Amino acid sequence: GFLTVAPESARERAGAVDRRVKDGSLPLAGVPVAVKDNICTRSLRTTCGSKILEHYIPPYSATVVERLEEAGAIVIGKANCDEFAMGSSTENSAFHVTRNPFDRERVSGGSSGGSAVAVAAGMAPLALGSETGGSVRQPASFRNVVGLKPTYGRVSRYGLVAYASSLDCVAPLANNPRDVALLLRCIAGRDERDSTSAAAPVPDYPAEIEKPVRGMRLGVPKEFFGKGLEPEVKAIIETGIRNAASLGCELVDVSLPHTEYAIADYYIIAPAEASSNLARYDGVRYGYRVPAPQDLLDMYKRTRSQGFGAEVKRRIMIGTYALSSGYYEAYYGRAMRVRTLIKRDYDRAFDKVDALLSPVSPTPAFRIGEKISDPLAMYLSDIYTVTANLAGIPALSVPCGFTAGGLPVGLQMLAGQFREDRLLRLADAYMRAFPASA
Repeated sequence: GFLTVAPESARERAGAVDRRVKDGSLPLAGVPVAVKDNICTRSLRTTCGSKILEHYIPPYSATVVERLEEAGAIVIGKANCDEFAMGSSTENSAFHVTRNPFDRERVSGGSSGGSAVAVAAGMAPLALGSETGGSVRQPASFRNVVGLKPTYGRVSRYGLVAYASSLDCVAPLANNPRDVALLLRCIAGRDERDSTSAAAPVPDYPAEIEKPVRGMRLGVPKEFFGKGLEPEVKAIIETGIRNAASLGCELVDVSLPHTEYAIADYYIIAPAEASSNLARYDGVRYGYRVPAPQDLLDMYKRTRSQGFGAEVKRRIMIGTYALSSGYYEAYYGRAMRVRTLIKRDYDRAFDKVDALLSPVSPTPAFRIGEKISDPLAMYLSDIYTVTANLAGIPALSVPCGFTAGGLPVGLQMLAGQFREDRLLRLADAYMRAFPASA
């Protein structure tokens, strides 16, 4: 699951934490954390799973890494990911595929597959991933762990290598909601270095978890249970929804009518923003540069051709087309208006309910190689996750059950903006009452 490990610096950090721990002020004292390899770590290689950054060592750490270390955590290494977080299987990493320990012939999910495997396999009790369209919830579902996508702006993006700036979030993973709550409390909050980070106060998430869930109204969006959802996954999720209701909650049918446009909307907005963000990898200032270029144009062309993988090139080209002269309004402009409609669907739903329940993915973990040559099939695996990113709301995956073949299935919980406390409380009550084990 790791692309880079840091045994020496981890031992040094552990010694420093040991000397500080006596005053009891370090909530994560000595806790190992795996960090996705698109989050900058000072003096520790950060590749984004790409050849173009294969030897890049950042001169600074992301705000989330600084906050982890201030809390006493120890970064033990950088977890594998799809290149520049573009993918749903970690097959797009330039270095290796991260396999699913439940079935090594299947994917671990993506793009934060390495982070999910690090937690699930016991290599680290906590991990940081990133979310642009489901990149923490989907691998959490495939790996039987808890993954939370916070509200956009809840956690600083400073030092997170940009993919799609209006969608990206740093997101925690752990084996249970209480550990996620502890990790989120340490990394959340306003950061002056990120103009999009919110000034909203950070609740005491571990304390909020203790509040009761009885009386919560839980919505079930009908659009998330239609064509494409595997029958076995549907049955497991429906059982999970009934179990959640048995905690003293009321089930309410809701509709999110613009869900059918979500994948098309996402795959205009995200590639358009990626096209802009990835223009900086030109071989001039940092990263890979081809040897002996004939001239500047040749250097740009060959550096980017050799440095980027197929999926990254595909998304850059889609995005560049969507932003090109004469097409911007027809594609990106229209997509942003559809995004507003998707957000309004959620706003209306949360006027009626406290949280929504749905599948995370239409299938369990698929076989390595099964979808990599069919980009559309791969994109459709994000159908239930991308809307939370488009709307900027928090959502998590909690273990729900297993298929007959022993593959994990996650239950998705979604709430209104800045209501991570509500999600963590519901997920904790659910997981304690209905632990999912193979």
